[in-house]
Amino acid sequence: MHGWGSDQRNWDAFEPHCQQRGWPLQRLDRGYGRFPEQSASWLPQGRRALLVSSLGSQLVPSELLQQAEAVVLLASFGRFVPKGAAGRPLQQALRLMDERLGAGDLLGLFADFRLKVAEPQPVEHLPPGIEDGPVSEQGMQRLRQDLELLGCCDGLPEAFPKQAAVLIVEAMADTIVHPKSRAALRQELPQAELMELAGIGHGLLSPGLCEQVLGWLDALP
Repeated sequence: MHGWGSDQRNWDAFEPHCQQRGWPLQRLDRGYGRFPEQSASWLPQGRRALLVSSLGSQLVPSELLQQAEAVVLLASFGRFVPKGAAGRPLQQALRLMDERLGAGDLLGLFADFRLKVAEPQPVEHLPPGIEDGPVSEQGMQRLRQDLELLGCCDGLPEAFPKQAAVLIVEAMADTIVHPKSRAALRQELPQAELMELAGIGHGLLSPGLCEQVLGWLDALP
């Protein structure tokens, strides 16, 4: 599952690596833009592995999430806005983003947002997002609804599978997810393995990432 403002193309880079292993890859989609809302179901054979990006853990259907046997959290968080003074700039930023959406400035907002997602890497390296196609009224409602969710989520979903093997992939140069939110996720999942990507931003534009993640899944007992 992709994160806020993204779509199923978030996983394009993973597709050939999964195909090489003979692994099926199902892509969920929130239905913001050109792709309709898409869920998935667990296949009867194989390990139930779930990859989620950023807000993705909050967007996965509960029944799917709770049955996962392995979860990879990519540039993720439980609580997005840190408590106290550290969280106030983020709350203000979310309000301004919602105001821009309400005013119809979707293209301008996403031009700015994608720069933040990509940095310090070039924005041209990001896969295309919802800004390159039509966004329906329902899609806009979902964008604003999930923006509100970003501001109020205070931990991982209740359905998060406590028994699952977990890998946290942390972008060390992430300017979207606050360092305190990243630290809180590690504390919330003390049993998780941690992969730190130095010099990489929220967009996880790291050439070897797909093989690192799928290699971790491959090595699970």
